[in-house]
Amino acid sequence: MKFAITSKGDQKSNILMHRIRTYLLDFDLKYDEDQPDIVISIGGDGTLLYAFHRYSSRLDKTAFVGIHTGHLGFYADWVPDEIEKLVIAIAKTPYQVVEYPLLEVIIRYQHAGKESRFLALNESTVKSIEGTLVMDVEIRGQQFERFRGDGLCVSTPSGSTAYNKALGGAIIHPSISAIQVAEMASINNKVFRTIGSPLILPSHHTCMLKPVKRFDFQVTIDHLTHLHKDVKSIQFRVPEEKIRFARFRPFPFWKRVHDSFISD
Repeated sequence: MKFAITSKGDQKSNILMHRIRTYLLDFDLKYDEDQPDIVISIGGDGTLLYAFHRYSSRLDKTAFVGIHTGHLGFYADWVPDEIEKLVIAIAKTPYQVVEYPLLEVIIRYQHAGKESRFLALNESTVKSIEGTLVMDVEIRGQQFERFRGDGLCVSTPSGSTAYNKALGGAIIHPSISAIQVAEMASINNKVFRTIGSPLILPSHHTCMLKPVKRFDFQVTIDHLTHLHKDVKSIQFRVPEEKIRFARFRPFPFWKRVHDSFISD
């Protein structure tokens, strides 16, 4: 088996990275940063997001496992005191693959028929460069509403506990193949009106945003921020690709939600 390791970069994470690499090499596993079968993320959810984007071109071949060296993360199964147990599991135990749905973002431009495609593990947000964001929102090719407000957030089920939750969105179990659209400070009065509630769209539905006046937008893909000019449309849907996690023991989603937001 070939493995790679990504580290948060702090001293604690780097020490663990070197220990795990040494242990796995002793078990005759091969270190391969280009084509790993398994990627070990050491740090927090941000470190795993970085690993996901680094290996997004080989999601069907690479599985991820996380070790959190700070606060409890949603994508990190293991703690530093368990690394010997994890190393033995990786070296000796066939792992279960758990797949989570992702978000596909396709941005099309006004000229030359160009488009950009991105995959997000958590969410994508759209904001105006200046002033109010005004977008026509289409669902399944039909006009749904004209949104006016600070911005829109489209999240995956596993990302529903992140920025989406802060916006009042629902928490969705990752076994449900869907995307969620949440509003950021929408304008609702006698003149302008939006739905005012998060929308949960199944995998066979597409959400399309079309600019009304301005055409330059700030678009985030997880932790990455991009400025896009002369935008014709921004399309969101559930893609065929999924992220694969290597599970060596149960890691119930609702327990993670409880431990992260309710437990003392």
